[in-house]
Formats: sequence, structure tokens, C-alpha cells
Amino acid sequence: MSTYLPKEVQDGLDAARLAGFRKSSRLRVRVGDEVYPVLRMWKGGFAVEEGSTPNLRGLIDLYDGANHLYQCLIVASEAEAGERRYDFKRSTAAADNAPLDFYRAPDAPVALLGHDAA
Repeated sequence: MSTYLPKEVQDGLDAARLAGFRKSSRLRVRVGDEVYPVLRMWKGGFAVEEGSTPNLRGLIDLYDGANHLYQCLIVASEAEAGERRYDFKRSTAAADNAPLDFYRAPDAPVALLGHDAA
């Protein structure tokens, strides 16, 4: 049995695979004011469509729809089968508030109530 596929058939299979990724993924990468769709993501990186996305590098923000997931430092890895893959150098989960630089007890009061001096 031969594993060779003609170039036209392989190109058609790659195009169908990329179209499936495009439809099923809600992930987006934001660089400055530009937003590009992410085809797929794994633990150490992500992939975007090679033809419609410029070469990315540096600090990016990764979104799932409108939810900010990660702020990442990325490097280009490789381009293969119509997609460009990027590896995370650093990936930090996004938070709604700044991290505390002190320990807050779980049973600590939310606020202090004063009493009237009258």
C-alpha cells in the first residue's frame, strides 16, 4: 500500500483541515490593535493560518471570545501545512485585579466599621 498522495489531493486535505479549525475555534490573538484567529492551541503554544497572519513575535494577548485568557511572550517555531506555529516563552494567566503583595486571611473583614463619636 502506498502512502503517497498527489499534491492536489494533499492541498485539498490541508485546506479542509484548516477550514474545520477556523469554524471550531473561538480563540483569538491580539497584537496591538490587530486581532487574528487562532486555529488551535496546546500546552506549549498555538497555531495561526500562515497566509492571512503576518509573522508575530514578542508580547501578545490570547482571548477566548471576549475573555482574556493569557498574556504571552512568543517566538515563531515553524510553518507547515498552511499554519504557522508559535511557542510560548512565557504564558501568564490574565487576572481581573492586581496581585497582592501581602497575605490576606480568608476570614479577614472586608471593611472596618467605625462608630459615631456623637
